[in-house]
Amino acid sequence: MKRFTVAVLTLVLVLAMAMPTLAANGKARVRVVHASPDAPAVDVWVNDSIKAFTNAPFKGITAYAELDPATYNVKVVPAGATTPVVIEANLGLEADKDYTVVAVNTLANIEPLVLVDNNATPAAGKAHVRFVHASPDAPAVDIAVANGGPVLFGNVPFKGVGDYLPVDAGTYDLEVRLAGTTTVVLSVPGVSLANQTVYTIFAMGLAGGSPALAAVPSVDAAPMTMLPVSGGAMDFTPILMGLAGLSLLGSGAVLKLRKR
Repeated sequence: MKRFTVAVLTLVLVLAMAMPTLAANGKARVRVVHASPDAPAVDVWVNDSIKAFTNAPFKGITAYAELDPATYNVKVVPAGATTPVVIEANLGLEADKDYTVVAVNTLANIEPLVLVDNNATPAAGKAHVRFVHASPDAPAVDIAVANGGPVLFGNVPFKGVGDYLPVDAGTYDLEVRLAGTTTVVLSVPGVSLANQTVYTIFAMGLAGGSPALAAVPSVDAAPMTMLPVSGGAMDFTPILMGLAGLSLLGSGAVLKLRKR
């Protein structure tokens, strides 16, 4: 694997203004992440009648949408087209739960990875962070604090999830290593984790090709109103995309990390 460096991290803030930090009042919330490296921008149709997302690009992360609990039929097609249908799935949503649906793998093998999110507010002085391995040609990896710091998520394979970890709020230099080694394949400096905020960091792209391997972080929930920020245009009405097939790994440890 080649080594790549992320010089500047641009957080994709996916909270809509005045959006609650987790599902409530009997509703479900869903968002979509486009992590298929060679797939074009896509449109997402719901129940054959609602064009839920338009022209969603690679690395695009939508805001959460609040929905009634139900089962929805979802079709994903190239932007501006009606065929081919690259994903067709039924997504069952339960009341008072948040979901992230990640379109993963190469276009020839594209599939949905459905995650149940925990957007409960962290304790004062803490942030919660999880890691999703969405790079189809990358081997299992460790996520660690740089310069000899602790491993946060160990031996995470493709489509694996390092579940929520409470850490002290602050700014950290992180690195992605080949699992069980000190070989750094991706440097991720300057990761700012704010007080009482929930984050997911996605590994996207290709370890041995283009688009290159990259860390794509998102703010999942925060205790205050935050304006959406994105590195590129994305026209969508947030609703949903997905299928069953939960992939969750547990971790209850609280670590004291070395900050910058």
